[in-house]
Amino acid sequence: MPRTILRNANLVDGLSPPRPATVVIEGERVGAVLEPGAAPVSRTEDRTIDLGGRTVMPGMVLGHYHASYHNLGSVPGPFGLDAPPALAAARSARNFRLALDCGFTGVIGAGSPWQTDAGLKQAIAEGTAVGPRIMACGRDVSTTGHFNDLSFPWYMDIRSSPSVALADGPEEFRKQVRREIKEGAEIIKIFATGGHGVGISQEQWQLSPEELGAAIAAADQRGAKVRAHLANRDAILCAIELGIHIVDHGDGFDEACIEASVKRGTFLAPSLHFPKTMMRIAAGTNFAEGMRYDYAQMMAILPKANAAGVKLLLGDDYGVLGFEHGTYGDELALYVNDCGVPALDVIRWATVNGAEAMGLGGQCGVVATGMLADLLVIDGDPVADITVLGDPDNVLAVFKGGVAHKDGLDRLPHRTAALA
Repeated sequence: MPRTILRNANLVDGLSPPRPATVVIEGERVGAVLEPGAAPVSRTEDRTIDLGGRTVMPGMVLGHYHASYHNLGSVPGPFGLDAPPALAAARSARNFRLALDCGFTGVIGAGSPWQTDAGLKQAIAEGTAVGPRIMACGRDVSTTGHFNDLSFPWYMDIRSSPSVALADGPEEFRKQVRREIKEGAEIIKIFATGGHGVGISQEQWQLSPEELGAAIAAADQRGAKVRAHLANRDAILCAIELGIHIVDHGDGFDEACIEASVKRGTFLAPSLHFPKTMMRIAAGTNFAEGMRYDYAQMMAILPKANAAGVKLLLGDDYGVLGFEHGTYGDELALYVNDCGVPALDVIRWATVNGAEAMGLGGQCGVVATGMLADLLVIDGDPVADITVLGDPDNVLAVFKGGVAHKDGLDRLPHRTAALA
């Protein structure tokens, strides 16, 4: 079996300080991680690359992702969620491939119309499309009169909406969760509160605790997970106690939420790149200025949450109002340079935590012998300068399961260096 041997690498895995190493890719897995000076026995069919100190790291995961979101300009709207199925699928295919090219070998859906997450996951598996590993999400599920329901006039029936599923009462939530799973969803998105950029106060609950509990229980019975848009302390604590898998946004997160999250192993996707971007491009508007207090509060609590062991994730609402797909790497720089979290910790959010949230802990997320070869080669050292991950041109190669879906390594000097 031909191998790819990455010599003279700066190995970064999110768990330990960077170190020099040689990484051997054999089939779909990492065949070996060797110390400096060690080398595998040479084979004529091997492809050996001298990286000259460039970084090898695990593929990253976007823990909150809307592949179908499509920027419609500066006018608020449904972000392309009303597109016909073929157009929504084409946009999703383009954005999944873009995420892979930017170094994200995994994504966790946070809401998609027409079950495009599930459809594209199948297309990628059969080779019809190219993209990352996908934990598929379906329609947003919540109650009559919740935020997305209010985006349509009362005289329009949206119960057949491709992006919104309405449910009222615990039994309807159970049924709708089961329907979403039948249609391919592996994680269910619930709108539990207002806040975080939506036109309803964060203090307003969008459903009852009984409804949320029924949804989580129904998903758990069928091997699926639940995530929820949450933006007030009491709702966050309630959701954690009920067994929510991912807290989205988490505005209002405090020390009590930290303690509960660590105890239950709950993931948090703070998604602060979106409000930062909106406060810049829509400065002075009520929409943007309304985010300022919560943004500052979350930026203050995240270093404490990280230090306490909360499982933080990357990912955000890319594709909304000038918040472009493809700028994913800038989110890491925000948490390092603006929030003060160590770069190695934020890389761990993107790799170790992301893999675990996808149910792939122990399979990928670190660079170690026997792990799936979901690997990146980066031109630069992201621990020394996290901003290198914000430029897709610095992502020289992307391997998913040992297959190079992006590969600029042949352009490196001395790419076929002889083995020592």
